[in-house]
Amino acid sequence: MIYLSGFHAIEERIKSSLPIRSLLVAKPGPRAREIIKLAQEHKIQINRTGTAELDRLCADHRGILLETEEEKTEGGHISKLEDFINNLGEQKEVLVVILDEITDPHNYGAILRSCDQFGVDMVITRKRRTAKYAEVIANTSAGASAWVTAIETANLSRAIEILKDNGFWIYGADMEGEHVFTKDLKGRTAIILGGEGSGLSRILKENCDAIIAIPSKGKLDSLNVSVAAGVLLYEVIRQRAKKN
Repeated sequence: MIYLSGFHAIEERIKSSLPIRSLLVAKPGPRAREIIKLAQEHKIQINRTGTAELDRLCADHRGILLETEEEKTEGGHISKLEDFINNLGEQKEVLVVILDEITDPHNYGAILRSCDQFGVDMVITRKRRTAKYAEVIANTSAGASAWVTAIETANLSRAIEILKDNGFWIYGADMEGEHVFTKDLKGRTAIILGGEGSGLSRILKENCDAIIAIPSKGKLDSLNVSVAAGVLLYEVIRQRAKKN
């Protein structure tokens, strides 16, 4: 069972089609009462309970908690990825983000928020085993985790092969790469972001068509991975908007 406490996270989960068990309510304030109304409109079960019970389930709550089902992976990641590609048809402008060992749930949530804002079609990540961090991810992403299509896999190299076979260009983000502004990021594009501190793994680097970097004038080594994600994704939509 997973419990969401952030107002934005709860709202977006209710609006999405993802599974929900119930909304637990103790002493809601004005903002929480708005969410209760939204839950009623979506026919979500509402259970009245005491503050002590909410405290037991989640220390950081504001009078309400959303009780959700842990999502299950059906059929394995490869079938999901192939279904995604089959559904693209002849679509030429597609953007995929691949996350290689992103371990901080706050970073993961922030990246999902950027993915939602910049129209990423799919996020592929290593099996992160962070179900216990689902609330942190949902809150940090301001609810974007309810909307961004994502799959997990233990074999990113195989996922990259499938993308390449279907017309995707693969770009790895690394501070030693070529300036991102010199690359054509239109068409079917996948951007790989490496883990905090470790960066891109050697195997994934070797599978990239090119390595890209964000030009910097700072004295620090690099940007935080979630900040870098936002910059790179903005450059993609900038180029595509310019094309149109």
